[in-house]
Amino acid sequence: MSIKSILVHVDSSRHAAQRMAIAARLAVEENAHLIGSAMTGISRYYNWDGDHGIAEPTVANFVDACKDHAKKALIEFEAITKSYGVLSCESRLIDDDPESGLVLQARYSDLVIVSQADREDPRSRAFVDLPEFVMLNSTRPVLVIPYAGKFENTGTNVIVAWDGSMEATRAITNSMTLLRKANRVTVVVFNASQNFDMHGDQPGADIALYMARHGVRVEVLQQTTQLDIGNALLSLAADMNVDQIVMGGFAHARFREMLVGGVTATILRTTTVPVILSH
Repeated sequence: MSIKSILVHVDSSRHAAQRMAIAARLAVEENAHLIGSAMTGISRYYNWDGDHGIAEPTVANFVDACKDHAKKALIEFEAITKSYGVLSCESRLIDDDPESGLVLQARYSDLVIVSQADREDPRSRAFVDLPEFVMLNSTRPVLVIPYAGKFENTGTNVIVAWDGSMEATRAITNSMTLLRKANRVTVVVFNASQNFDMHGDQPGADIALYMARHGVRVEVLQQTTQLDIGNALLSLAADMNVDQIVMGGFAHARFREMLVGGVTATILRTTTVPVILSH
């Protein structure tokens, strides 16, 4: 799938500038339209005309403050896009919470860019489940930028976590345009002998051949590990000096509660490498 429309979360958190810079760089590289979306945090379902027991001036001041924060963040977004020479971009001020606002707009985008949750940042810790929520509730790939580290290059040396699942297949398909441009792509299969029903005689070979036919320079690596798969993947990424991980995002629905699967939760919580997730 080609990338012609990129949606990036815009806010005033301390990691926003790097996130927006990566989005701008990708937009230039892909000749894509870039959408910077800043949510006020005021749910679109909230009825301000109702009787909420709040004095009107207090409500007005609160709304104005929320909008001012979002507008200031968009000013920074516009400065960054200008500095990178993005040719096609737009700024959106949305009355909604970040989770719902991004999911709604993701339907009309090819890639969504957010940051890993940072519980030490007062601007972002109220939305620590944002990456998971967007990944689970949109059909689009989500690029999660870690809060720790600097990422001048992303997507040149990539690990693809392959387990034969629908989610992993979708992640590869959604990322094909970016994978073709990588200098090195490694399909990694962990503990294939324990999941023989998900693989053929040569685990990883079939998906690698599929990717090669799409012009991806790819190799296969089989690994046996006693670690949980999430930590094994991160350890391998560090050993190989990887600058991006592509993987399927897993979750289990239980009534209204969405429980993120173990590997996905580990990656989202502890990754120090940008990761593209698809569910």
